[in-house]
Amino acid sequence: MKDFNGKIAVVTGGGTGMGRELVRQLVAQGAHVAMCDLFADAMAETVRLADADGRPQGVRITSHIADVGDEEQMNRFAAEVARDHGVEHINLLINNAGIGGGGSFVLADRAEWDRVFNICWFGVYYSCRAFLPALLKSDEGHIVNTSSANGFWAALMPGVSHTAYSAAKFAVKGFTEALVTDFRNYAPHLKASVVMPGGVGTPIGINSRRVLSGDELTDAARERIRGQLKMFGTKDVEALDDAALEAAEKEFVKRFETMASTTATRAATIILDGVKDERWRILVGDDVTRLDRRVRADPERAYEPNFEAYAPD
Repeated sequence: MKDFNGKIAVVTGGGTGMGRELVRQLVAQGAHVAMCDLFADAMAETVRLADADGRPQGVRITSHIADVGDEEQMNRFAAEVARDHGVEHINLLINNAGIGGGGSFVLADRAEWDRVFNICWFGVYYSCRAFLPALLKSDEGHIVNTSSANGFWAALMPGVSHTAYSAAKFAVKGFTEALVTDFRNYAPHLKASVVMPGGVGTPIGINSRRVLSGDELTDAARERIRGQLKMFGTKDVEALDDAALEAAEKEFVKRFETMASTTATRAATIILDGVKDERWRILVGDDVTRLDRRVRADPERAYEPNFEAYAPD
């Protein structure tokens, strides 16, 4: 798939972050795009930005409310794509949707843990199941599944628990690698790529809370924000009220978006270039590239407290 002009692309989590930038770049390159998200307002902004970029004449964008962690909703999404785009096939499926949370298996709320795992793993699995028939009907197709640096290194940073997200992202990585051989054997017109981003500037923190608990702070959200503050050396975090915690969360998001080593726009470009180059393994960012080398070089030390995960070579 050397170019996307005229192709039918599906992007999950298209309302913000990398998903939004993937939609914008695909549309700019002439692809018809169907995106899903949980929030109509976020997708409307993505469409507005794609139009502001100068959407090519005749290129379609459709928006669909769907929870990727619900198989029935993903099957409905696939049916809506066929109906609204008037096709039986798609060419590109980018499983991008994901949230954070469920850091500790010991301490985290069970409902939050399961929700994170269901979105980050079953969201990929259900999407692939729902759209595989349409991919098989294409003349060429490509599945892109978003794993993470935490798909090969299961910690947020040295000594910091990250169990639900990491478990899901390891599953995504293994599943996608298995698809490479499976497609070669039984559907050679299809390709599969696993994407492993490092630090990408997206509002995943606020998005995750919006998915997990809406606009209200839950006890789990309070503990997560306090944990982040402690991690960065803030004192007396137990005394902070909800207004202070929400302000701190917004500051985290702003800081992360501006200081992350890779922008969402750059991440989307790397991913789409990887598809064109038919790379099955797409590392996004210099930080994750360094981390990959370090974990491979010394796997037995990868979870020691003094492991220099993102240190320069």
